[in-house]
Amino acid sequence: MLAARDLATGEIYYRKRKRQRGLLGLLTTLRARWPGEKLYVVMDNFSPHKHPNVRAWAADNQVELVFLPTYGSWLNWIESELAALRYFALNGTDHRTHDEQNAAISAYIRRRSARAEPKTNSATDSPIRTWIHYPAMAA
Repeated sequence: MLAARDLATGEIYYRKRKRQRGLLGLLTTLRARWPGEKLYVVMDNFSPHKHPNVRAWAADNQVELVFLPTYGSWLNWIESELAALRYFALNGTDHRTHDEQNAAISAYIRRRSARAEPKTNSATDSPIRTWIHYPAMAA
């Protein structure tokens, strides 16, 4: 599954297939959602993300692909959403068909998006920032 989260609203967009065509479909959906704005899409190093067709489409459509470091997928905010999806929609289930499983995933994402909230960076308001002195970096 390929997924993206709109940080401004908290909504989740996804595609079932983890192939280059599915990724292009997801990117096209995101592009249509924010026409005329430059998009920054954070991705891990999964091979379809770096496919020449994907890179060419992104270059032609004002989309910047931002790749995380190897083994750094935990830095992507969508990963926590996918962990929650696994926990609430898939753990402890025994779906008889892929269609049943896809219906459970779709129902979870619809429910989650209906209750979506913007992603805020509470770290900027954290009192811990006032407790710690960060020394200047040496040149």
